[in-house]
Amino acid sequence: MTFPRKTAATLAFALAGSTIAGAASAETTLRLSTYVNESDIRYEGFTHFAKLVAEKTGGSVKVDVFPSATLHGWSEGVDAVQGGVSDISWINADNRLPCYAVTSLYPAQVSLEDQVGLDAAYADLIRDEAAEAGLVPLLNSNYSYDQEWWFDDPIEDIGKLDGKLVRSIGPLVSMMIETWGGEPVFVAPKEVFQSAERGVVDGINMGVATYSSWKLWNVMPHMINANLFYGNIIYMMNKAKFDALTPDEQTAMAEAAAETEAWLQPRYEGWVDEQVAAAVAEGGTETNLSAEQTATLLATVTDKWKSEVDKACGDDLANSIRTLLASHAP
Repeated sequence: MTFPRKTAATLAFALAGSTIAGAASAETTLRLSTYVNESDIRYEGFTHFAKLVAEKTGGSVKVDVFPSATLHGWSEGVDAVQGGVSDISWINADNRLPCYAVTSLYPAQVSLEDQVGLDAAYADLIRDEAAEAGLVPLLNSNYSYDQEWWFDDPIEDIGKLDGKLVRSIGPLVSMMIETWGGEPVFVAPKEVFQSAERGVVDGINMGVATYSSWKLWNVMPHMINANLFYGNIIYMMNKAKFDALTPDEQTAMAEAAAETEAWLQPRYEGWVDEQVAAAVAEGGTETNLSAEQTATLLATVTDKWKSEVDKACGDDLANSIRTLLASHAP
């Protein structure tokens, strides 16, 4: 059958259009949710990750980054990923991940010289528990570098809080605050500035990067740099979505995540140091505890936390996590 030239051209265009539409529909778009805002250096890390994923998959997988907790709140990571609100999210302490909940923030002195290796090993230890909840550990947050303390007035000894109201992010920090004579107060991240400004709390426990990007130095300027934690808020992916990717796409995602962590670490640490130096130059203070002072504080809480970890993780996994942290001691 012979088509008129115009009809043939129209048909060819239509077929080309259907091919393009088919390619577009084959693209997988993943929503990555983070609580950090666009002025935070970690946002650059997420956009770098998205760029690497696109490059390594030849455009078959696209990652859209949603900053400032626009998709869900602080405590809703598991629900968001399981329910499809997001595909990749930070996962906070959640009872559906009992071992992760009590070890993603752990009272320990660690060296961050090989933070990327430490975080990867920790994520592997948590992988089976995450799978049971329908999650896959994907991207480790540069988090343990900066979880610290601030107060409205300088204090001489963080181990003597003398009834101060201190913002807590979870059970471990609450236990520390109570052990040291303070009173823990849970304040959602978006409410921290107002709480500090209005005197709802006398002190804050928070990450330096988040604290700085939210301009909290202006309302609570006296920092205690204590080095009391290993912390790793892992960004996890919906396991069904991950399993639906091709093996090559899965490999590309994992490689992009690992390369992003290595790319971001020096930039992150440099940015945090700049933020602290700028705050001190404007009248803030930074008190750096010695290794001996940190060890003394940790000695008051580690035995109490050990029982929580043993109960949540089981002896074998709990011991594996402690052995890992001990192998990265300063």
